[in-house]
Amino acid sequence: MRLLHTSDWHLGRRFHGEDLIPAQHAFLDHLHRTARTEQVDAILVAGDIYDRAIPGLDAVRLFNRALHQLADLEIPIVMISGNHDSAHRLGLGSGLFARAGIHLRTDPATCDVPVLLEDEHGPVAVYGVPYLEPSMVRTQLEAEAISHRAVLTAAMDNIHADLTNRQPAGTRSVVIAHAFVTPGTGQDQEPQVEESASERDISVGGVAHVGADVFAGIDYVALGHLHGPQKVTDRVHYSGSPLPYSFSETTHTKSLTLVDLTPGTAPAITRLPCPTPHRLERLEGLLQDLLDDPAHEPLKDAWIEVTLTDPALPFEAMARLRRRFPHTLSLKHQRAFIPAQATDTPTYTERLRGRSELDIACDFIADMRGTSPTPDEHALLQQAVDAARVNELQKETV
Repeated sequence: MRLLHTSDWHLGRRFHGEDLIPAQHAFLDHLHRTARTEQVDAILVAGDIYDRAIPGLDAVRLFNRALHQLADLEIPIVMISGNHDSAHRLGLGSGLFARAGIHLRTDPATCDVPVLLEDEHGPVAVYGVPYLEPSMVRTQLEAEAISHRAVLTAAMDNIHADLTNRQPAGTRSVVIAHAFVTPGTGQDQEPQVEESASERDISVGGVAHVGADVFAGIDYVALGHLHGPQKVTDRVHYSGSPLPYSFSETTHTKSLTLVDLTPGTAPAITRLPCPTPHRLERLEGLLQDLLDDPAHEPLKDAWIEVTLTDPALPFEAMARLRRRFPHTLSLKHQRAFIPAQATDTPTYTERLRGRSELDIACDFIADMRGTSPTPDEHALLQQAVDAARVNELQKETV
């Protein structure tokens, strides 16, 4: 069986103010052509269809067009909601869409209801696990705790129960999920997968990721959430986003993931490059050097992020840069290290870089009273950070 795996379309997203609808339009045309050319048996879309819970009209129109295009292929399409989507809005009309072969899985209660496919080797059960916000689905799934691992484990227990009762025994299985998954168990370890700056934090209790062992026994797991295409295990893969959504993705090769599912062996994976509408580049140096260096002439049409290392931010730096590089979209200032001006005091930006909301809150407490939060205070701060994130999610989706 041949499957085409994609995710994280983020329809309606902008890139530093630039409209991406034309580029997303081109990608969806490419998806349609690829599915036809590669003669795939099904398309798997692993969440974050939209960039916002309440998408703009241009994004909704583009999705509507994509649904008509995909339905014309007359092959099954299985989609799930991601953490950027409103599950209720995306799932509206799912029963009607299913009649056209487009299967939307946005309700945790349907995790164990597969879309059944068939090839010469027998049936393949495709299960859709939408993004599971632990505090909002724990009771529904009867999970043991409010954590990503607990709710995903509960969903997978339901899926395995359904598989066990399927005939014939040994029915092949595919799971589509939207989560932050790492190799191994994922417990008390640093993530061993590549993150991007454009991914929204989903941490609960300070932990955002789960181990791939949650999906043990599944023939292929099609993941969404991380924007870089990458292998977690032989059977667990991220397709990545079809377009770059931050300059942290400058080195990514955006692609579709072609999956050839053969009984008794790990799937064969092929990455098929997506069209690149705009070249992304990063430049760093003194302003005058960047403006004068002829080596940068080929970058005039690229979308650029510039980091200036001048001792002080030059006057009208952005305007001067845009006269040479019209698509300078992001400007940062990071002074070059000068020993005579060295100081042990980091800047505010440097102190915040790479730190979580909880880290910043704990630093504030320590700075104000001279002592770090106690374990009980740390737990309360963590609860507050988690509650604030869930509250923002609920405001978007309700």
